[in-house]
Amino acid sequence: MDKYLVPVNSSPEKPKPVKRTSWKRSLVELNGKFDPDYRHYLSSLIIQSYSEVGAFPHKYHVNGEPCQTHGDWFMSAGLNNYPSAIIRQGVSSLDFDSKGVYLASVTKSGCLTVHDFDSLQSADSKEDEAKQLLHISTCQQLDVVRWNLANQDEIACTSMKSSEIHIFDIGYISSEPVEVLRKRPNITVHGFNIHKGFSDIAFSSNDSSRLLASDTNGVINMWDRRASALPLLELTTNSTGSLNSIRLSGDNEVIYGASKQGTISIWDLRGKKSYGSFGNHKEDYYFPLITVKLAHELEKISSLKAQSNIVPKEIHSIDIDPSSPNQLAFHLDDGWSGVLNTNNFQVTHIHCPPPAWLDEPNDLANLSYLKKSCWLPINSIYAVGSSSSNGLYLLDFYPDSTSPCHVDYNEEDIQSSGKVTIQQKQQNRYVSLSESVTACVAHPLNATIVAGTKLSSLLVISQ
Repeated sequence: MDKYLVPVNSSPEKPKPVKRTSWKRSLVELNGKFDPDYRHYLSSLIIQSYSEVGAFPHKYHVNGEPCQTHGDWFMSAGLNNYPSAIIRQGVSSLDFDSKGVYLASVTKSGCLTVHDFDSLQSADSKEDEAKQLLHISTCQQLDVVRWNLANQDEIACTSMKSSEIHIFDIGYISSEPVEVLRKRPNITVHGFNIHKGFSDIAFSSNDSSRLLASDTNGVINMWDRRASALPLLELTTNSTGSLNSIRLSGDNEVIYGASKQGTISIWDLRGKKSYGSFGNHKEDYYFPLITVKLAHELEKISSLKAQSNIVPKEIHSIDIDPSSPNQLAFHLDDGWSGVLNTNNFQVTHIHCPPPAWLDEPNDLANLSYLKKSCWLPINSIYAVGSSSSNGLYLLDFYPDSTSPCHVDYNEEDIQSSGKVTIQQKQQNRYVSLSESVTACVAHPLNATIVAGTKLSSLLVISQ
């Protein structure tokens, strides 16, 4: 019987263990949360999936006639060889309501339009004007529009050439505002009234009557609409230069203001004792709690300082990251973008594309635009229009050194640490578009990007 038995190997070789990658979704099933590194990896896939899916030119009508923006677009068609002549054209600001149902836009030509967002996703790339909730031609330049966060029936708009803020109620079919807020007159010693236009607006999320607006003289005006049409409080800087952009924190306790001189000022609205204040029984003035000079912070980045001559630059816009509230993004007039950490007031991320003058050295029309950028609602992705070409940058500003824009990013160290593989390498994305972008906004739920252009069109960029 022994001849039928298979001989046993006295020293069998141990099989080599098969190395298997960890199951990334196991933690999701256990605690219902994605691992932060895996979430960052997914963001790179999201960035690569965006492209332009629709373009909607501003060829609208008011009372059967082409609106002012439509007319300016038609007149500028013959001025393509003279870009400096096209100054009053272009989308200057965009804003979604909190649910992403409606999109408000304003143009340099003076049109305020409230779009039904569903009509901007039609396959034929033609918006149904009948579905627009509001379309007003004001015949004056408009620079900013904002929804009232505490009352989604109200929108406010204003201009850097106007000392009034007009508030409209979309529930009323009327071209007249339901309320007008005004700036206090500023009389010089010679008896002249100094003009102060408004550059940005911020609404409180828990008080529909509370509104703040920055002006071209370095002041943030605060209104209590129940008390007066004039501001009851003024937050001042140490300069008379324009405050181009303001943002109110999610808890409505801190406000940030970005200036033309390249500084970011912070006011704490909770405790007035920390300010140097003066005033009378009708109004108060408060100086910022802290002012950060961006050029000074950028000089601390040794690799950047070695390659660039860092000087103070105008800040076009700022925005708070909805995924990481301590990240305050900024966009500069030369196309640079970055992140200021509001915990330690240091620049943590920076992106430096080629300047616009390399391709268009004589394009003076760029000087009339304050380019407005936006965060996507998840994954710390920042969308910003290119200053030198027809396109949009999607920047990975993830709050970690694995972000390619982080000042401490080192590709070799990250790969050797095993945090990411070559296939998972994070990178920014440039999305080529049909027109040059002046402002953009992201849908609060599905992260679709709507970009306004120099030719007053709306471009839809989606996955």
